[in-house]
Amino acid sequence: MSITAITMPKWGLTMTEGKVVAWLKPQGAPLAPGEELLEIETSKITNVMEAEADGTLVRVVAPEGATLPIGALLAVVAPEGTSAAEIDAFVAGFVVPEPAEAASDEASAPAPRDIQAAGKRLRILEMGSGGGIPVLLLHGFGADLNSWMFTQPALADGRRTIALDLPGHGGSTKDAGAGDAGALAGAVEAALSALDLERVHLVGHSMGGAVAASVAARRPDRVATLTLIATAGLGPDINAAFIDGFVSAARRRDVEAVLRFLVHDPALVSRAMVEDVLRYKRIDDVAAALETIARAWFPGGRQALDLVAAVTGLPMPVQLIWGHDDRIVPVAHAEALAGRLPVHILADSGHLPHMEKSAAVNTLIRRFIEG
Repeated sequence: MSITAITMPKWGLTMTEGKVVAWLKPQGAPLAPGEELLEIETSKITNVMEAEADGTLVRVVAPEGATLPIGALLAVVAPEGTSAAEIDAFVAGFVVPEPAEAASDEASAPAPRDIQAAGKRLRILEMGSGGGIPVLLLHGFGADLNSWMFTQPALADGRRTIALDLPGHGGSTKDAGAGDAGALAGAVEAALSALDLERVHLVGHSMGGAVAASVAARRPDRVATLTLIATAGLGPDINAAFIDGFVSAARRRDVEAVLRFLVHDPALVSRAMVEDVLRYKRIDDVAAALETIARAWFPGGRQALDLVAAVTGLPMPVQLIWGHDDRIVPVAHAEALAGRLPVHILADSGHLPHMEKSAAVNTLIRRFIEG
């Protein structure tokens, strides 16, 4: 093994820099692939970076609190016994990519594109290639494909992955039809056909989980596995204050208050998250789409859809992943099914475990689809 650099990663389409929040391994610690190494704060949310290879963390270069550009040197990993002189020479000779190189990498990076599916314009983001069954990722109410910024790259190593903006969301058409599970599941099925995807691993979050489960129930021949993250449709309870507040919020203060419901630690709600939601809500026809979807899914502050029988009777493997401190859809919905399906409940996580505890969630999904 040679000396290798740990550099500031790029998570998501718009990340340009990150802040070192905390080192989770001390200098001198041995590392194994997949171990949590450090916490990095992005403009969206804080995420954990994992070690990619065996070795020893011989030199921590970036102190906690440092904000650095993408590609900057954070630490050095080397075989045990590597001399200090070799490490010093490596650090001294490390070159951060020039802006021109970064721009070139950015231009070659995957970018969202539109497809036509049964007459609807849908935005997708594709990453990865290779053999095996592809993964299709479906976001929750009011979100978009960027909510998979920590998940999609991890799943795209040797596998095709597609994140989809559901109708009414992100860059897709704002015509959500009836806005119910049938309408959104129909759009997903149309996307599968448009992309020539005969069979996929489906991963869905919240409302997107219920859409994924609906697709699996309607077309079990096209779904290899089903991963449901903090999913709707498994019980009547829903945080109506969040739903109503998200639909009606038009000011920064109101949007921030609503987004705080989503996470275990309200400090994770960044200014960029708030601005992204405000920009989305100012798009023509978004308000009408959200109102239509909210009425169809959550009438009277309750969930209209009951998928328990359908989910527990599916022929393909199904797993549930939930944040212990979910304030949108109660964790009790998952606990009630623990004797019938694999259920993974993550501590110190709210309604966004795939962002708050992405390393753990990514490991659970990888193991599930590879098994």
